[in-house]
Amino acid sequence: MFVKQALEIIKKGVDELIGEEDLIEHLKANKVLTVKAGFDPTAPDLHLGHTVIINKMRQFQDLGHKIVFLIGDFTGMIGDPSGKSVTRPPLTVEEVAENAKTYKEQIFKILDPNKTEIRFNSEWMAKKTAVDMIRLASSYTVARMLERDDFHKRYKANQPIAIHEFIYPLVQGYDSVALQADIELGGTDQKFNLLVGRELQKQYGQKPQAVLTMPLIEGLDGVKKMSKSLNNYIGISEPAREIFGKIMSISDELMWRYFNLLSFRLPAEIIALKQAVKEGRNPRDVKLELAEEIVTRFYNKTIAQEAHQEFINRFKHGELPEEMPELTFQLKPGENLLISHLLKEAGLVPSTSEANRMIKQGAVKIDGEKLENLKLAFHNDFEGVFQVGKRRFAKIKIVA
Repeated sequence: MFVKQALEIIKKGVDELIGEEDLIEHLKANKVLTVKAGFDPTAPDLHLGHTVIINKMRQFQDLGHKIVFLIGDFTGMIGDPSGKSVTRPPLTVEEVAENAKTYKEQIFKILDPNKTEIRFNSEWMAKKTAVDMIRLASSYTVARMLERDDFHKRYKANQPIAIHEFIYPLVQGYDSVALQADIELGGTDQKFNLLVGRELQKQYGQKPQAVLTMPLIEGLDGVKKMSKSLNNYIGISEPAREIFGKIMSISDELMWRYFNLLSFRLPAEIIALKQAVKEGRNPRDVKLELAEEIVTRFYNKTIAQEAHQEFINRFKHGELPEEMPELTFQLKPGENLLISHLLKEAGLVPSTSEANRMIKQGAVKIDGEKLENLKLAFHNDFEGVFQVGKRRFAKIKIVA
């Protein structure tokens, strides 16, 4: 029964599990598995998209397995080309070190620090000689490398592929050899690299690791992958009320995907919630539970409940948030500032087209009054509270 329950937890939200038979054998033998996931310290701030894999690590941790959070300080200086149409510029040693420090501070909002082993792949890769690297490079052919989708597309389009980019998946694969990993986790865009790890382990006389890929979660728009560059993300270090409000802004359909990938609830519990909604429960109330669970994870229960209550006060009773950005825009003589540009410059929308769309939907208010004029332009002194949607506010002062 334990194996069945463990497998249910392990497979929750998973896109693909390769080597499931070996994994079941390990579980039946009650083996403590070495579960590895690698992260290149390419960005200092984590968002919920990054936590999909970290959440899965925590689930393995709760099942009693050994978690290795591998910071790719060595590979970070190469630059991971996965999913990229151009060569990614490598990071400097200083950038890698600073980003790695920030990662370590953030992951323990999810992982148990007493049960987490943090490793850096420079521990073994920095000791490799030129001869060692040549031997490693000899373990894979160019033809096999070009099977990878992003390399294949760039090759066909006559776009440059630097030699060092071929080194990246080999080094990531060798990390599994060095750690003797039983399982490696990664996003769906990492599948090729994870399979290289299986192949290299065979060549080094080890049993190949199971590979578990997790989906790339959609951002707040419900369409594109969560990304800071697309401004559709939820940062795990954002204020609690901001995280809560952003989660409440997602669609009811997207809510279930977030439950599957971000909640620690068992699949049976999520099925029960879906059934309750079908039978008439307000999906907003279920979304409140999701928002409170996630805020609790990054803060604590008390702060999550306060964010919950503030949300209720703000949006059910029409109260303004206690804190909001205060911005001042100064106009040059004879200059006009169109409402769509103002909303974009204030950071309330990602683009002017989105501003116009929100105005047409009646989702923009000034001092509580719904705005309907797409051509509204400011040319005199003005001050007011601007609201876009249910959760984005800014106190804006315009000085002519």
